[in-house]
Amino acid sequence: MASLSRPGGNITGLLAYTGPEFETKRLQLLKEAVPKANRVAFLGLKEIWEGSVGQEVQAAARILGVTLIHVEHAPGKLADAFVVMTRDRPDALFVTFHPVNYANRQLIADFALEQRIPGMYPYRESVIAGGLMTYTVSATDLYRRAADLVEKILKGGKPADIPVERPTRLEFVINLKTAKVLGLEIPEKLLALADSVIE
Repeated sequence: MASLSRPGGNITGLLAYTGPEFETKRLQLLKEAVPKANRVAFLGLKEIWEGSVGQEVQAAARILGVTLIHVEHAPGKLADAFVVMTRDRPDALFVTFHPVNYANRQLIADFALEQRIPGMYPYRESVIAGGLMTYTVSATDLYRRAADLVEKILKGGKPADIPVERPTRLEFVINLKTAKVLGLEIPEKLLALADSVIE
C-alpha cells in the first residue's frame, strides 16, 4: 500500500484500530472504574508488550500510578497466563487487541469473572461474554462505512484512488451484571459516558 490517502493497486478499506495512543484512554477508564487497581495485568503477546502499544500503556501506567505486570502468553496458549494471574492476584486486567484474544474472549472473560478480576477488554463481544468493560471502535459504524466504500467502487471508483479511512466512532460499553458479581460500584460519571450498559 502506497499510503492511506492513495493506497494504490487494488486496495482500499477501513482501519479497525486507532493506534497505540488509544490504549492510554482504555487504561485510564479502567483505573477510573477500579480506583483501587494498583497492580494491573497486561494480557498480551511479547511483541505487543515490547512494541508501540506496550510502550504506550506502560507510559500511561506510570502517569496513573499503576504497576503494569506483563502476563505473557503464546498464541492460543492462555493456560500459563491464567496460572500466573491466579498466583499473583492482580487488581485488574488489561486485555490487548489481538486475534487470539478475540478468539478466546469467552475463555478470558470466564476466567476473570471466576477469579473476580475486573477487566478492560478490546472487543464489545468480550463484554457481552461477561467482561466488565470495553472502549473500542464501533463495528456497526465500520460495517456502514464499508457499504459506502462498496457503493463508490460499484459506481466506477478505483480502489487505488479511494483513501483508506480511519475509525471515526468509538464506543464505551459497561457490563453492570459483571460489576455486580465483582462487588464493584461503577462511578456515575462513567455510566454517563457509556454508549451502552448491559444490565
